[in-house]
Amino acid sequence: MSELTGLDAAATGEQQAAADTGVDRQLLTVAAVVVLGAIMSILDTTVVNVAIKTLAGSFHTSLPTIQWVATGYTLALATVIPLSGWIADRFGTKRLYMGSILLFVIGSALSGIASSSTEIIVFRVLQGLGGGMIMPAGMTILTKAAGPQRIGRVMAILGVPMMIAPILGPVLGGWLVSDVSWRWIFFINAPVGVFALILSWFVLKPDVGQANERLDIIDLLLASPGVALLIYGLAESNPGGFAQAKVLIPMAIGVVLLVGFVWHALRSEQPLIDLRLFADRVFSTSSIALALMIISVFGSLLLLPYYLQEARFESALNSGLLMIPQGVGSMLMMPVAGVLSDRTGSGKISPVGIALIGISVLWLTGVGANTPFWQVEIDLFVNGLGLGLAMMPIFTGAIQTIKETQAARASALLNIIQQAGASVGTAVLSVLLSSAITSKLHPPGGSFNAGQTIPPSMRAKIAPPIASAFGQTFWWALALIVVAFIASLFLPKSRPKQAEGAPAPMPI
Repeated sequence: MSELTGLDAAATGEQQAAADTGVDRQLLTVAAVVVLGAIMSILDTTVVNVAIKTLAGSFHTSLPTIQWVATGYTLALATVIPLSGWIADRFGTKRLYMGSILLFVIGSALSGIASSSTEIIVFRVLQGLGGGMIMPAGMTILTKAAGPQRIGRVMAILGVPMMIAPILGPVLGGWLVSDVSWRWIFFINAPVGVFALILSWFVLKPDVGQANERLDIIDLLLASPGVALLIYGLAESNPGGFAQAKVLIPMAIGVVLLVGFVWHALRSEQPLIDLRLFADRVFSTSSIALALMIISVFGSLLLLPYYLQEARFESALNSGLLMIPQGVGSMLMMPVAGVLSDRTGSGKISPVGIALIGISVLWLTGVGANTPFWQVEIDLFVNGLGLGLAMMPIFTGAIQTIKETQAARASALLNIIQQAGASVGTAVLSVLLSSAITSKLHPPGGSFNAGQTIPPSMRAKIAPPIASAFGQTFWWALALIVVAFIASLFLPKSRPKQAEGAPAPMPI
């Protein structure tokens, strides 16, 4: 009996060793292909934001009109994500990934040659339709290629563009707009996209779609417009707050559509988004923690560059450069978080990262108009360490127990949570910030729009109250982070057991 037990233990060890072959060159190559597409789509959002005022001047239109260059892209992104899981299952993930990159590149090129505000808004929507499918498809590819034993380390690689792009975007966008041309913020995507397409063709393993995969039209008509209207309403909340018809009406319609979608999807045999994934305790717990984490983190990410521009009156380019320590901290910690995610439960890792974020935001509640930049840089570095340690373990924990047949739908669902959470976080803290600045600069009933131009002669006078308003708003960001920290305590403390049919490492 003891000999048999020893043989069983040895066999188990061999199986585990076979399952965890390390992140080899082939897997790194696949990850590199996915990161190329991901960083292109995420970077594009932040790069374009820097150019909004320049675009308004070039096309001789108002800022509210040209703002649709950013809003239209975001709405297209949100609309197509629910459909990405079905497309991956029906036509194959490789085809989806390459098709989404191609659509993104075409939209980018057309945006670069646009001759009117109407044209560039339409072309940005086309670009968003492609960009919205890149991340879900990339996550599915990595999940299948890595298998549950290596997914933490590989997801850490994918996490790099998610953390770095919002920091590098203003730097790259500021340089292109100032020294080259605004058109190159779109043209620059073309060579990167073509290179990603070539690599995808040769590197990614072909997969066969399921011909019997049926598209639930009712789900599509409920989910995509519901998500888009909800995010549109949130985007319209600043300036003016949430108590506006242009905010409440689309949000209310969006919520009604999403409630209808939930009711129908739970009764459908082949739903567009498989809500039954939430029956998996690990997936549901991780998803809740992820939503709270995204709301708090993206909200605070909004405040950091705003503080540098509004309270310290730095340019977009300088603000991006000052944010670099945060990206460095994320890059240093993400590989560590990836290795730890494959060895233990996310409940042991994420709370530590969120606690570091909380410490950095707590310090930011006391920032002033003359706080030394070296102190800000140290705090941003600590913030980046926390981001790198917290974000990917939650993503990894959510998909470690998911079956291979559910990978595409799970990736789509996680991306919806991320997109909606980011919109909620930025909208809520934008409104709170505007309200705080208004209360400190104007009498009751006044208004202030963060981002408006401040004459140099007034800067010394208004800088202290503006900085105080940021400190006040950082308290709200800290409150959100505390809630996310509490949620992270309920994540699994040990590595989840692999579900039956969970993806094993695939040949590449």
